[in-house]
Amino acid sequence: MKTKRTEPDELLIGLVSVSDRASAGVYQDQGIPALEEWFTRALKSPWRMETRLIPDEREAISQALVELVDQVGCDLVVTTGGTGPARRDVTPEATLAVATREMPGFGEQMRQISLQFVPTAILSRQVAVIRETPDHAALIMNLPGQPKSIRETLEGLKDADGNTIVGGIFAAVPYCIDLIGGPYIETDETVCKAFRPKSAIRNKT
Repeated sequence: MKTKRTEPDELLIGLVSVSDRASAGVYQDQGIPALEEWFTRALKSPWRMETRLIPDEREAISQALVELVDQVGCDLVVTTGGTGPARRDVTPEATLAVATREMPGFGEQMRQISLQFVPTAILSRQVAVIRETPDHAALIMNLPGQPKSIRETLEGLKDADGNTIVGGIFAAVPYCIDLIGGPYIETDETVCKAFRPKSAIRNKT
């Protein structure tokens, strides 16, 4: 049964950290706290999160994504971890397995951001997809595992004067959520300015 929104425009976000060791309690998960901190800073409109900490198991990841979209009713699901070339890195495959549409631009931009720092960014296999049910749709995005990389990927890179060097992926997320029938998302522009065509911008009251 889907979660009831406390407000009509409340955004439901699923946060999924994929890690064998963190899920087993070997060390403390850093992905979900980093995502929660970023969304707390970036979002001005109401939102609520559902979290999952799971091992690098393809079936478990896919099951968590389906649950968060189909049962909980999340509008946005963000995963962290498990996107490299190692044999246990299966998050992209698990994500594609539950997709109805791919959104390749997100992965392309994530790699462009990471390439500003390390040449091994080309080894990253992050994907983004849409999952649709008869009465609902959600955007699912794979993010890196490190808190610093999570922040850079979402909000992009700026120079010392505050000018954008490489745009972050979250600038496109609010309009994407609009287009698939989700709630209207407003952001703190000092963190990440959401881009919409003028015709899609709501007048502030």
